[in-house]
Amino acid sequence: MADPMGSESANVSESELQRDLKPRHVQMIAIGGTIGVGLFLGSGLSIHQAGPALLIVYAIVGAAIYLLMRALGEMLLYKPVAGSFVTYAREFIGPWAGFATGWTYWAMWVTTVMAEVTAIGIYVQYFFDIPQWIPALVAVVLMTLANLAIVSLYGELEFWFALIKIITILGLIAIGIFVLITGFGSLGDTASVANLWQDGGVAPNGMTGILTSLTIVAYSFLGIEIVGVTAGEAKDPQRTLPRAINQIVLRILIFYIGSLAIIMMLIPWNQINPDASPFVTVFGQIGIPAAAGIVTLVVITSALSSSNSGLYSSGRMMYSLAEENQAPRAFAKLSKNKVPAAGIYLSSLIMVGGVVINYVAPAEAFVYITSVATCAALWTWVMIVLSHLKFRRLVNKGDIESSHFRLPGAPWTDYFVLLFVAVTFVMTAYNSDTRIAIVVAVVWAIGLAIAYLFLHRKTRVRSTISK
Repeated sequence: MADPMGSESANVSESELQRDLKPRHVQMIAIGGTIGVGLFLGSGLSIHQAGPALLIVYAIVGAAIYLLMRALGEMLLYKPVAGSFVTYAREFIGPWAGFATGWTYWAMWVTTVMAEVTAIGIYVQYFFDIPQWIPALVAVVLMTLANLAIVSLYGELEFWFALIKIITILGLIAIGIFVLITGFGSLGDTASVANLWQDGGVAPNGMTGILTSLTIVAYSFLGIEIVGVTAGEAKDPQRTLPRAINQIVLRILIFYIGSLAIIMMLIPWNQINPDASPFVTVFGQIGIPAAAGIVTLVVITSALSSSNSGLYSSGRMMYSLAEENQAPRAFAKLSKNKVPAAGIYLSSLIMVGGVVINYVAPAEAFVYITSVATCAALWTWVMIVLSHLKFRRLVNKGDIESSHFRLPGAPWTDYFVLLFVAVTFVMTAYNSDTRIAIVVAVVWAIGLAIAYLFLHRKTRVRSTISK
């Protein structure tokens, strides 16, 4: 099918984006994409919903996410471009898929940053008694300025942001093991490996609790596909991208399952406040002076990291859409620092909407925004898998050269990821707290369909006139 938008190959102007992201930047960006506020803040609610069975949920979701990234990685080595999965959706499924995926991914990051600045607003209140919306606004401004600089500055910021998160989680695990062995501090009285099956068993709320936790757990992994967005600015993508993707399993085991297992060993799951960060709770009770304050700063740093990545991704996605004539051409222009400034400015402006939500409904802001962002991520993940299925069919026919970095077990592993996405979507609709996301998703889909039909018609008119 011909592209009704009159698009050209995404590689044409790809060289305009500078490949200044070093291997250590890509590695840390990959880690930053797997450790965010969903873990630091949202895990309290997930523990409340699923109990110790949350570890099983993270293992299953983590497996699906790893397979998803292997599918994406196989296509990244075929064509390492900034548009990544949007380019693949356009090439392997159709121009409408590229259009819908690009705009939905842009919307996903815009709403994600809204959630991250919401978390910043919540946790700054630990230190200062100020309205939640003020630090949220300050965060948007700071991250906008950072993203307007050269791309290597973004990479450097994300490197140190991710390093802080890693040190914090490893510190929690090390201290937790020490408390479990020695009984040190106030947590020594409750700390026990048996906490993982006491107080109602491994799954105290049954299958309902496990399934209900899926939305927040899925949100924890939202943004992991940013590795694909960095492909257009990464040095030696054929070497750095596979390494970053293959390390995802180890990160999930250590950073997610390891840290949450320690938390629930130290404090019985039914004593963890669903509205607070379990990381802050543990460090606050561990007996180390100022520990809770330090971890609160880390959570704020984590949110800044995700906001930084969100603006980076949304700006690049807008650039890619403009390159394919699916967004105004003004967004395809780069600043003197070789960054898509117009896309960054627009994304920042829309993100201020998150500040408004924090002003109007501060208590509900985080759950509302994260559920909407998760629905947008689910669409993106489905498009990656469907693109990969078509990609592999073309490889098997000999129409496309095979990659050395292949998804194991395809196409059955592709189908497993699709099943995971379907169940998560159904549970998002089932849960009354997250159901609003489905309404927003339907309205968004209708809006995209109208916009695409309008562009399609406009392109046909131009083609007719030119003839």
